[in-house]
Amino acid sequence: MSVFYNLSVKEVKKETKNAVSVVFEIPEKMQSEFNFIPGQYITIQKEFEGKPYRRAYSICSSPNVKELRVAIKEVKKGIFSVYANNKLQVGDTLEVAAPEGKFVLNTVASNSKNYLSFVAGSGITPVLSMIKSVLENEKNSKFILVYGSKSSDETIFKKEIDNLVSKYKNQFEVHYVFSQKISDKAYFGRINLKVINDILKHKYNKITFDDYFLCGPEEMIDLVKETLLKKGVKKEMIHLELFSSTSVKKEVNSDLSGNATITIVLDEEETTIDMRRDEIILNVALAHDLDAPY
Repeated sequence: MSVFYNLSVKEVKKETKNAVSVVFEIPEKMQSEFNFIPGQYITIQKEFEGKPYRRAYSICSSPNVKELRVAIKEVKKGIFSVYANNKLQVGDTLEVAAPEGKFVLNTVASNSKNYLSFVAGSGITPVLSMIKSVLENEKNSKFILVYGSKSSDETIFKKEIDNLVSKYKNQFEVHYVFSQKISDKAYFGRINLKVINDILKHKYNKITFDDYFLCGPEEMIDLVKETLLKKGVKKEMIHLELFSSTSVKKEVNSDLSGNATITIVLDEEETTIDMRRDEIILNVALAHDLDAPY
């Protein structure tokens, strides 16, 4: 089971019209518990109307600055994300579990590597932590970022990323892809095969990349991964984190009366539970003391 610590909110910063970043105050005695590797996430727990809700958010700060910052994008009807974007204030207390996750980039000062990352939307959060860490710790490495968003105004951390490009001109380059606004400083559309091939075949055809980091919607990740594999990139060089799944419409039985038996698999352990058909599976799992992170 995850252990939750009561942490005070140190800062709430509006990053875009529908996203905030939140910094937590870490007491000295808890510093070691909240050490993290770039790419990891924390799980936040809060009760609403007597029911506990857990949500996982990736850390976007660098381990070097001893700051625990996450980005929270408001999701329509998302109980916690709506609260965080509209009501969360400095001084509020939230229950937070220690960092975890395997989508990570361990930096080594002596490295001389080339990294390429494709991200979309809030998928930037874990990768931003990786970027900062590489730029600060691996002076001979280079990081290329391809970042898809709706527009410049809705690009989370755009100002911070642009400042990093200016500061680390020889190490860091970014290519924006805007789906709803035309800009002479960005691709127009989504991260599609045309954009991927332009990056790989033209802009960086003379560079051999050591690792690829993909984070965002399932459709984008699948396309980039498939393209890389077809080009001969080894599977172990491709690291990915799924931030949203493709929605597939299927005909379902809308009758929620009666009970159902479900089997939940967590950490390779199965738990079978009888529940009402109108209940939410996540809430049932938490009520049975299962360590469900989302």
